[in-house]
Amino acid sequence: MRLISKYISQRWQNRVGRSIQLLSFIVALLFVAATIIDYGFNLTAVEMGYLDKVYRFVQHFFAVIFTLRLFTNWGHIWRHNFISTIVLGTLLYISVLPDILPAANVPSWFAQFYHAFSNKIYMLVVVGVFSLMEISRDFVSIMRRKTNPALLLASAFVIIIFFGTVLLMVPRSTLDGVTISLVDALFTSTSAVCVTGLSTVDIATTFSTEGLVIIALLIQIGGLGVMTITSFFALFFMGNTGLYDQFALRDMVSSDTFTSLMSTLLYILGFTLGIEAIGAVAIWTSIHGTLGMTLADEIFFSVFHSISAFCNAGFSTLSGNLGNTMIISQHNWFYLSISLLIILGGIGFPVLVNFKNVISYYLRYGFTKLIHHKTPPKYPHLTRLNTKIAIRVTLLLLIFGSCAIALTEWNGAFAGMSTTDKLVQSLFNASASRTAGFNSVNLSSFSLLALIIYLILMWIGGASQSTAGGIKVNTIGVAFASFISVVRGERSVRMFNREITDSSVRRAYATIFGSVITIICCFIVLMILEPAIDPFALFFETISALSTVGSSLGITAELNDASKILVSVMMFIGRVGLITVAMSLFKRKQNTNYRLPEENVIIN
Repeated sequence: MRLISKYISQRWQNRVGRSIQLLSFIVALLFVAATIIDYGFNLTAVEMGYLDKVYRFVQHFFAVIFTLRLFTNWGHIWRHNFISTIVLGTLLYISVLPDILPAANVPSWFAQFYHAFSNKIYMLVVVGVFSLMEISRDFVSIMRRKTNPALLLASAFVIIIFFGTVLLMVPRSTLDGVTISLVDALFTSTSAVCVTGLSTVDIATTFSTEGLVIIALLIQIGGLGVMTITSFFALFFMGNTGLYDQFALRDMVSSDTFTSLMSTLLYILGFTLGIEAIGAVAIWTSIHGTLGMTLADEIFFSVFHSISAFCNAGFSTLSGNLGNTMIISQHNWFYLSISLLIILGGIGFPVLVNFKNVISYYLRYGFTKLIHHKTPPKYPHLTRLNTKIAIRVTLLLLIFGSCAIALTEWNGAFAGMSTTDKLVQSLFNASASRTAGFNSVNLSSFSLLALIIYLILMWIGGASQSTAGGIKVNTIGVAFASFISVVRGERSVRMFNREITDSSVRRAYATIFGSVITIICCFIVLMILEPAIDPFALFFETISALSTVGSSLGITAELNDASKILVSVMMFIGRVGLITVAMSLFKRKQNTNYRLPEENVIIN
């Protein structure tokens, strides 16, 4: 009888817990909707009064729910995430304090701090963090149901694109007197989240400062990866998760072990914010006092372009992109800074983390040898195979691209520039063509040979697990190594004294084959939809969209709505990944414990 009573009690607690979780998710969405309305529309005093009541309701709801969870889950909180819970709870209780304690009862020495606590921005930030916690908590709950990770990833991008579309359509996102259609807003949101850079409207003359901030946030979310951000908050705020959750998250961020999962996520966020901050300073020093901007405008310009460059997005706040007459001359340091940010964003987070590990090891090695006069053991293969492939292929493409573009356009598109400017522009275009999409020179002025080189660089793109697109340098490296092994008659594929797994080789060939087939199909459909546009320009647009580059021969704005939607789909496929999209659509087949008879197929 006691067991039955305990079972019924446990079921009741589970039902109540699920109901509270669902209600919390709905309230979090209510807060998001209220924030969008508050941000996007010019409201009357009465409407703002209603909206403030919604904010207060959400604020007090989260305070009550937090208190209940604090008492019911104290043991779990104490073991796993005590500090973060106490800090966040304190901030939440402080935001509620002005509603409980009247200002007249506050001591004079505390009045200034009390006024800060009652600030609306402070309240919105705190409640926004708790709303994000609830969304992350539901994300983990979905993962516990063993949802297809590929489908989850694709769905997350779709949701962010949807919210981005809504935000870009509200009145405050565009300049006075400017309206944007649903298709153009969807296209811009998709291009930003998929870090492409293609645009059907002039960014500088269409969007307000608020709209540009939304675009920058969409770029940042898309560059880091929706799942990376959500996974970080899920782990940070919820502490320990289930084994299946950790497997899925580990595969998404390429973590080596479960214990390094949180540290890997922290490194990704740290590298991103750190590099972007340094890049913003470098950009600011190169443009300060030269563009006729105020200090605030210069800082915003620098931060926006640093985010856009590191995330390989290619968006610019200047009309004509980076070929604007204000910046095209006497700004070589600016173009070099952008190029370096593009390269760092395109080599991939696993490479950056591996660099950090190698540097940390040698610093410890040198410190131990110098201070303790001991020779610590050396560990071979600190630099991972993935890092070696990504770095070497990237350098090869940069050198090849820079030299090829310089030779073909020295007296062509670069005519009239100084020798230094020509060299810098060659490097910049070789970097930007590999999925960044910035334009310093009108690509229509490039020769056919230079454009073909551009196509090759766009198709290959950057490294895996990076902000770049394309089929990836890792794929090309593995495919080339496989080709060499076949020519030499070797039974396995080898690179840098390592054998590459069969699954990696199969995935590389599948990626190349799928990319070629997708390009051909989309190009044919675009030709049918746009019979009046030059086929080569459509082919260029196809590869640019699928590789999330953002370079164009000037036809993006001329596309009809059907073509814009098709290009949006191509950008989505290119960012999420063709294999990932295919895996999300088809149910994975279980591996069998038997093998069928083998037979050779004639391939010559």
